[in-house]
Amino acid sequence: MSKPRFRPVFTPMGAAVLVIALVILARSLYFRNSYEMLVSCVILLLMLILGAAGRRRAKKLALLEPGWKPPLPMTACAGEESLITGLGAQVPLFFRMHFLVRGKFSPNFDNDCPVFAETSTARGEEAAKLSLDFPMSGVFHGSGYCRLRDIFGFFSFSCGVTLQRTINIRSAPCFGKKLQINAQSGAEDRKTKNSTNEERFYMREYTPGDRLRDINWKSSEKIDALITRISPDNQEKVSRIEIYFRNFGPEKPSLEALWLLDRAKARLAYFLRSLMDENSSFVFSIRAVANNAAQGGWEIEDSEDLEAFLEELAGFSFLPPRNEGSVSAGTGDIYVFSTACDTGLQSFLLACHPRPVSLFIIQPERTIINAELKKAEAKNKKQTRPDHEILYKRSFPAMGCVLLPRWLLKTKIRPLGAEAVRVERLFAETRL
Repeated sequence: MSKPRFRPVFTPMGAAVLVIALVILARSLYFRNSYEMLVSCVILLLMLILGAAGRRRAKKLALLEPGWKPPLPMTACAGEESLITGLGAQVPLFFRMHFLVRGKFSPNFDNDCPVFAETSTARGEEAAKLSLDFPMSGVFHGSGYCRLRDIFGFFSFSCGVTLQRTINIRSAPCFGKKLQINAQSGAEDRKTKNSTNEERFYMREYTPGDRLRDINWKSSEKIDALITRISPDNQEKVSRIEIYFRNFGPEKPSLEALWLLDRAKARLAYFLRSLMDENSSFVFSIRAVANNAAQGGWEIEDSEDLEAFLEELAGFSFLPPRNEGSVSAGTGDIYVFSTACDTGLQSFLLACHPRPVSLFIIQPERTIINAELKKAEAKNKKQTRPDHEILYKRSFPAMGCVLLPRWLLKTKIRPLGAEAVRVERLFAETRL
């Protein structure tokens, strides 16, 4: 939290009305027009009363601490609302408490879209809903602050402390085909105790249901109580799935390229969730490159690990191609997620040989010659396909995000002809 920054108390409309009223007053004095003088004096008196009342109350609300609770996790195109609390302070007549959010939304670490959202409460209300949504995944850095405004739109006074937020925006969900997974299986030793020499780590008191053969009779005689042996090691059979997420692409990506990356994130998230729901014993070993960092690894064993990884995945940006080193040794399948912007994908697939590779690639739009689709387009009907996803550029201003000028231009991305043992292609495009 921080103190509110100085902002002008007059709104653009209030400043315009003030100038017009002063001009009318000066003109009425020059021409001695009593009617214009009365009108201008009434307007100026009203503004004076409103300004004095608002200024006085805003000073008393300088330490107001509003609450800003965005939905967590926050998902793109979800239509969820943030909860704003602490706005129930008493305000003068004809005034309302407003809460504004300003910031920058970054779908890529070097692409910042200005964001603006606002909500208000009626007199006596404590909380309000703020509509803050985003068209795709990324990171939002913003600040929220209160303004005391009159219902005529003349004045806007700063009040309360400023709240700072950094929120990861997850991709809107996508859906794909169900897969038959060939997981690499192996035995792992998972020790439940660290000590190997102290007997107390291997023993506990007998409880009904313990096997009689596990009772340590010698130790039980010494302390006059039944003691049960506990094995220090617990071996479990786990199924390990090796995944590579390749977020390599241009240094200054277009909106079309960013949409491909967003759909790759969504496809990976669906892949992980569906397999974990199908079999909770799966362990996912993920290799990816985070922003401005070396190649990292994530081990996902349960839902908590999955949620933590998806939160980091939301902020992944395009990175220039780099030497990733050799693929880990093994015999199981490798699952690769990439986009048509990944120029080094084919070389990586060759490096994976002889291990079988399942490739999930997001490609630009494709042209389909289909009489039914052409007929539907002629009638202005939307024809959707499960493997074809569209981002509408007009959704940016509709959600309070300013679309960058260069994103208005259409950029063609060539499809990538990568081959693997199994390939699933998802097609994505942008439209106005």
